[in-house]
Amino acid sequence: MNIEAVGNALAQQLETDRLLGLRCVPLPAPMSLHALSGVPTSPPQPAPSGVPAAGSRPPPVRNADPEKETHLKVLNDTQVRGCTKCGLHQTRTQTVFGQGSANARLVFVGEAPGADEDRQGLAFVGKAGQLLTKMIDAMNLTREEVYICNVLKCRPPDNREPLAEEILACGPYLHEQLATIQPELIIALGAPAAKTLLQTTTSIGKLRGRFHEYFVSGILGQGPSIPVLPTYHPAYLLRNPGEKGKAWEDLQKAMARLGLSPRVRPSRR
Repeated sequence: MNIEAVGNALAQQLETDRLLGLRCVPLPAPMSLHALSGVPTSPPQPAPSGVPAAGSRPPPVRNADPEKETHLKVLNDTQVRGCTKCGLHQTRTQTVFGQGSANARLVFVGEAPGADEDRQGLAFVGKAGQLLTKMIDAMNLTREEVYICNVLKCRPPDNREPLAEEILACGPYLHEQLATIQPELIIALGAPAAKTLLQTTTSIGKLRGRFHEYFVSGILGQGPSIPVLPTYHPAYLLRNPGEKGKAWEDLQKAMARLGLSPRVRPSRR
């Protein structure tokens, strides 16, 4: 056993937990009498076929499909950039379509652009975006390996929550993005995103931590679906840091679903 490697992995896990707000570490169950007495037990069994070994990193994206990238670009260039379907086009600086890999296994969906996003034309680049980057990094992924977008493509004035008519106008763009990418999992960041994808009025506190279904057709129960895991929005976590532990629990469930392990960094010398 490489003790240094184990120590480095443990230190990284504790740092990740601290970063995302976890304040306690669950203790393992007490050792059995057999272990204490030195009586040999059955050797560990190899992992079942198809289950990634500990520390392995499954591909973060699927095989490249250039048609997906082309389709998203056409959607943005021909429909989203010049959209005037709701009143938000009158106050925006520019639209924020989304960015990342069109072949991503994981898509993050937020509610709407903020001031920094409106200025730069990129999703999640402000303080909330910086926290999201840390969350993605803790999942052993990079922003370039996932896809990040919002329900709305224009910033609501004063960062207010999206209105129903704005979601109705902008929703088809999101649905087209998700139908094109066809990720293995969607993480809905915050109540507006979760409620839009799941067509529900249930609170984020009750939705988070469990897998739900998003139907690509846009009609509940009809056609193929994609798993959705709702969690708290990074902006909410910045205002309520005590909830970061719950968000990390949600991310760990997503990682287990995708076969990912936390990122392990080299030890500090």
